[in-house]
Amino acid sequence: MSDLLLNPQSPLPRIAMLSTHGYVAANPPLGAADTGGQVVYVLELSKKLAQLGYEVDIWTRRFEDQPEIDVVNERVRVIGVPCGGREFISKEYLYLKLPEWSRNALRLIKKHGLKYAFLNSHYWDAGVAGLRLAEVLRVAHLHTPHSLGIWKKRQMEQDHPDDAANFEKRYNFSERIHHERLLYAAADLVIATTPQQTELLVQDYGLTEEQCRMIPPGYDDHRFYPVSEATRQGIRQRLGFTGKVVLALGRLARNKGYDLLIQGFEVLAKREPEAVLHLAVGGENANEHEQKLLAELKELAAALNLAGRVRFSSFIPDADLADHYRAADMFVLSSRYEPFGMTAIEALACGTPTIVTIHGGLWKALTFGRNALFADPLDKEDLGIMMLKPFRHPRLRARLARMGAYKARSLFTWSGIAQQLVALVEHHTQTRDDLADTEWDEPWTDTD
Repeated sequence: MSDLLLNPQSPLPRIAMLSTHGYVAANPPLGAADTGGQVVYVLELSKKLAQLGYEVDIWTRRFEDQPEIDVVNERVRVIGVPCGGREFISKEYLYLKLPEWSRNALRLIKKHGLKYAFLNSHYWDAGVAGLRLAEVLRVAHLHTPHSLGIWKKRQMEQDHPDDAANFEKRYNFSERIHHERLLYAAADLVIATTPQQTELLVQDYGLTEEQCRMIPPGYDDHRFYPVSEATRQGIRQRLGFTGKVVLALGRLARNKGYDLLIQGFEVLAKREPEAVLHLAVGGENANEHEQKLLAELKELAAALNLAGRVRFSSFIPDADLADHYRAADMFVLSSRYEPFGMTAIEALACGTPTIVTIHGGLWKALTFGRNALFADPLDKEDLGIMMLKPFRHPRLRARLARMGAYKARSLFTWSGIAQQLVALVEHHTQTRDDLADTEWDEPWTDTD
């Protein structure tokens, strides 16, 4: 590990980002197990923090054949610390191995004389590890939950009451919520990504308003932006998009609600003969569980006589992601629960009319009929009719495309998010300086 210090003489302050589960890497295999929007969040935020004048170390768990050091750029690197053997460990049970991880990480930090301005941990597993590191290193610990155990448990029990007995074994809710309570009480600041999360942290976890702040998730505005209609048609031709394309993409996971989207699409398909549903779901290499989910989705499409109108693809290379958003006529975030909504933000930024699930926090940041449309994916009629509206009303479609992109640029760029994070560290004892409520619920005006 002699090459650990890439810039040993650097006068810049250093930040530790902790994200212990999944495949965290300079070029992560998005769509792999436990590897999705959170990994993108950590990488993009780290890059912007580096541009603000910091060295950033992303600390994660090393397993399988991952390297000890993975260089993102000259100021950002991923440091892999082993624990629990070489096999993948799911995020629900990784906490059992984190005492070992923390000891190994602290040993490296001490050996190489690393000094940190602050730690920012992500998700509850990394938060548990971050508590130990912050205590020993005596630095401020900011924690970003990304999702909340109480909310996820409540939502799943409401949506699937018949399967409630299996939730504890699968998601380890009791341990998660127990550790979340300890973590949130001990962290210097807890950073919510939506207003709804802020409310839950106060109401269900007992935090004071001074203990938590709200910073929304972000996107790269140098990659995700609208293009002219002529350019968009060229992209559609290159990608082979025909008809009125409804797009959804992301990890292959049941909570993403792709089955609900197919059921809602049936409502749309009966009314729009040219509508097709493009599902770009999963990673480059699907595991057994993901293969089973994909087979179930294909069976559902066939049972609804939609086999020819629901098109499946898997991993979209990062370089092509923005063009897929642009080529689609609509993007749908159909999750059963979705604290984050990164894909919807990227779609908005590309000028694609977007429908957002109400089982999450992002919809509260948007104005219905202006920036996006909202739907309950558990109600297939609601979802299907909502998808129909932009196809039936061109003026609505144009408004959603224009004002959705404007909203994304005004609230969700990574540069602004990095600046808010640094400001919180520098002024965390002052009155919160995050977004005012009025910015998250703009009034309707007919001039837009």
